[in-house]
Amino acid sequence: MNRRDFLSTAIKAFFTLLGIITGVIALLFSYPSRIRRPVIEYFPVMDEDEMPRRGVRTVTFRYTIQKKVLTSRAFVVNHKGSVYVLSPVCTHLGCLVNWHRKKNQFLCPCHGGKYDIEGRVVDGPPPKPLTRLPFRISDGKLHIGMKV
Repeated sequence: MNRRDFLSTAIKAFFTLLGIITGVIALLFSYPSRIRRPVIEYFPVMDEDEMPRRGVRTVTFRYTIQKKVLTSRAFVVNHKGSVYVLSPVCTHLGCLVNWHRKKNQFLCPCHGGKYDIEGRVVDGPPPKPLTRLPFRISDGKLHIGMKV
């Protein structure tokens, strides 16, 4: 094998290996849920009796993850017989939305985003609806799921 053939083969091998590595990295970033699935832990938030019979109730709660005490907020909604929990984080830039009872909407103070009682975008820049948080009712308490 002469020098020209050796260099040609070495360069082809280098770029082939580089392509394989790039492909593997692209696959890993395309399917992150297969690599590490978030664990959801449920924390008690309120008694079942305190849940709204109709409308929206804002709850602030504390929970501990990895020895850190965190405070969070959520909206517990009972609308047309369905109960669900919404995140207060605007999907536009992460500001905290507020429930406006008279307008029957969630309003974002940062850029004017508006969501209906089900968390769907009504107006403004938000690209998606408010996130629904996992919850369950057990032992007479509402528990909200948080990723840990």
